[in-house]
Amino acid sequence: MSASTPHPVPATSPSASTQPVEDAPRYLGSAQGNWFARIGWRHLVAWVAIAFSLFPIMFVVSAALNPLGQLSSTTLVPNAFSLDNFQKLLSTTPFTRWFVNSIVIAAVAGFLSMFLSALAAFAFSRYRFKGRRPGLMFLLLVQMFPQFLAMVAIYIMFTRITQLYPQIGFNTWWGLIILYMGGALGVNTWLMKGFFDTIPKDLDESAKVDGATHTQIFFGIIMPLVAPILAVTGLLSFIGTINEIIMANVFLTESDSKTLAIGLYGLIAGERNNNFGIFAAGTLLTAIPTVALFYALQKYIVGGLTAGAVKG
Repeated sequence: MSASTPHPVPATSPSASTQPVEDAPRYLGSAQGNWFARIGWRHLVAWVAIAFSLFPIMFVVSAALNPLGQLSSTTLVPNAFSLDNFQKLLSTTPFTRWFVNSIVIAAVAGFLSMFLSALAAFAFSRYRFKGRRPGLMFLLLVQMFPQFLAMVAIYIMFTRITQLYPQIGFNTWWGLIILYMGGALGVNTWLMKGFFDTIPKDLDESAKVDGATHTQIFFGIIMPLVAPILAVTGLLSFIGTINEIIMANVFLTESDSKTLAIGLYGLIAGERNNNFGIFAAGTLLTAIPTVALFYALQKYIVGGLTAGAVKG
């Protein structure tokens, strides 16, 4: 047999060669339909969600830059740009005082609520004592009732407290901070306890064998591992406190003691149309601390679930 004998090449029929070309549009349409059914609808939903979330922000920015400063003249895309609303806000209202009040109250209340909740969650997670389960159920039961249901009782209590100890009564930082701490302690304790339960107890036992105290175990071992949940709890407490309006409107009556939420609400309570530009400018400035705090804690929030991993 000769090695150079060529192999016969099968003939290609004209119909077979033209079949893919004729069916290409049909196959292309089918592929596009499959892409939209599998992935395309997700892009559509994402763009709708982005547009839905950006619409109020764009409207507020347009209102803040509107030189007329009226709600009736505000459009989604501003026709003119001016900083007059910001100048009027800083010159005609005690905005700086409101800003300081909100930052101090939100920061202190958020930190103390986070710290006390961490102490309570550590005790409920690590120790077994009489009344542990009823205590957890009581915290859960209390959270089912809104805080403003006890408004009358709390108001009467603070009326007496203001007479005896005016430093922690009405129109004071500490009075409102104590009020906020009591409302957020229960839900934060339950949230932290679930995270504390994921940390192996072998770390506590090893530290006890080495002679560590409960305080050293809590601050030296447990706290670094639960930093993600501390960041999330602190952020939620800060946002909830700085935006709270119902309780603050009752317990803060003087102009210099008001928070941003109460002060800005007063601008549009009577003259909503005329003061809407100033109100929009104030809301933009109010969002700066929250955005900055979220940006500073984003590494804990994004990678929070892996921060407490244990090797070995």
